[in-house]
Amino acid sequence: MNTLSNTIKVAVVGGEGIGPEVTDQSHRILKWFSDRRGAPVVLREAQYGLIPYLSTGKVLPDDTLAAMEEADAILWGATGGPETTEVPSAARKAGSLLSLRSKYDLYANLRPIVANPALADSAPLKASVLKDVDFIIIRELTSGIYFGEPRGIETLPDGQRRGFNTQQYTSSQVRRVARTAFELARTRKGRVCSVDKANVLETSVLWREEVTALHEAEFSDVELTHLYVDNAAMQIVRAPSQFDVMVTCNIFGDILSDCAAMASGSLGMLPSASLGPPDRLGRRKALYEPVHGSAPDIAGKGIANPLGSILSVAMMLRITLNRPDDATLLEQAVDTALAAGARTADIAEPGAKRLSTQEMGDAVLNALDKVVGKEREHA
Repeated sequence: MNTLSNTIKVAVVGGEGIGPEVTDQSHRILKWFSDRRGAPVVLREAQYGLIPYLSTGKVLPDDTLAAMEEADAILWGATGGPETTEVPSAARKAGSLLSLRSKYDLYANLRPIVANPALADSAPLKASVLKDVDFIIIRELTSGIYFGEPRGIETLPDGQRRGFNTQQYTSSQVRRVARTAFELARTRKGRVCSVDKANVLETSVLWREEVTALHEAEFSDVELTHLYVDNAAMQIVRAPSQFDVMVTCNIFGDILSDCAAMASGSLGMLPSASLGPPDRLGRRKALYEPVHGSAPDIAGKGIANPLGSILSVAMMLRITLNRPDDATLLEQAVDTALAAGARTADIAEPGAKRLSTQEMGDAVLNALDKVVGKEREHA
């Protein structure tokens, strides 16, 4: 959103591997909401990865940086793959997703975990375990061991090599992501579970103390519980419906959210939103992306699941565009497509027809068209 209008600028960056394929479908969805529902978005496509590197020497070229700089929201595809070997590590690191998270201070990563009843037969967990699963993992995204210094690999005097990384957090880094969790819980079921490893890690002792202090000072109306990360992993696959909002550090959130993907049927189903700090008007820079990686083994085959990217658009509609009704409409369209049997290979039951990436996008768009048609009939 700029100061002159309510128009939301969105940079669409497909990235690498299956990224462009799935992002093509979420791009279509965004355009549908612009054309059919009047969503005030301006879309600008930009490149990332090997292709721009070969012509510019940068995986993140200047025109892509400019598009993201002026954007209110970034729709991101995926990064990485076998082509990485063709790009020097220094160039890759300079344009990495971690560097973007740091540049825009995208400290709060939201990953919804919802078990869709239509996928009960293809999900790895039992249907009874998945009943009523609807929670969200908030991962601190710009601190912790992925960003801590010192780090490196060194040779010791005795000739051995040693690798080392530094896990560190400050009070303010913990409190701001915890605040995001508490505020979100107030709009949901009112429960926060903070995950740490305070029995062995000093950073986790600080984490638990700061989350508890913030809770006591400002959010006593929200229920707060604590779990060690190993127990949290077990509980996610044993009884995931117990959770509402889970908040944790960078590395634990990375691992637990992939574990929690088994409650949604596939990693390809998971959307995410990475949010920066609110400005004086309450607006936040945001990056929306599916949780999955670039999946180079299936890139270019047109079989990747685009629903994680499409549901990331639903998060964009709800958070950045402040259009909760449209977000719900899109989520319902995905539910409708799945209930009607739409399946990509990763979520298909044995013997079920498998749709291509574009065909799954078509299924969601057809569901959206039907809803709009019914609205007009009742008008």
